[in-house]
Amino acid sequence: MTAGQQDVGGSRTRGARMPRRERRAQLLESALEVFVAQGYHAAAMDDIAERAGVSKPVLYQHFPGKLELYLALLDRSCDQIIDNCRAALESTDDNKLRVGATMDVFYEYVAHDTGAFRLVFESDLTNEPAVREQVDRVTTECAALIAGVIQQDTGFSDEASRLLAVSLVGMAQVSARFWLTEAGGLARDEAAALVAGLAWRGIGGYPRTD
Repeated sequence: MTAGQQDVGGSRTRGARMPRRERRAQLLESALEVFVAQGYHAAAMDDIAERAGVSKPVLYQHFPGKLELYLALLDRSCDQIIDNCRAALESTDDNKLRVGATMDVFYEYVAHDTGAFRLVFESDLTNEPAVREQVDRVTTECAALIAGVIQQDTGFSDEASRLLAVSLVGMAQVSARFWLTEAGGLARDEAAALVAGLAWRGIGGYPRTD
């Protein structure tokens, strides 16, 4: 094996040409590892190219710069949370179960071994407007989905429904991150169920309307 083929420092072995879509996916996975480990400012395109086992020109063929690469990752991560939130709400007509399933979306996300949640909830680039917009999108779009259910069931105004929904999303985000760093002695399912119970005792107290 030559030095150019060897996997050094965790970088991937250089291989044959990939279809563009597969190469882009590979580059995103490598970039995720580097950004999670180093943060945006410390990460370099050289590090990402080395991790992916490609040359910098190949990396730049897919992403014109570090910010564009970070935003592509962030967009994918935000879409994942929002899609999972939508699936949780659509998984049942029982609102108590909906609360539990939606809460678990956030706990499962922060517990994932990729550490992708750090891009969304702990980004060191939130002063960048495009990044801030993506991060805020998780709250606004998840809250919009939840608000639709609240408004349909309670007959509350759009403003009141959105306020309650944002509060529930905030509870899920903050508690999940706290659990990961400060309350890891609790199993994920147990922690999510505890907070879901708290949320349900609150939101479940509002009367349903036909």
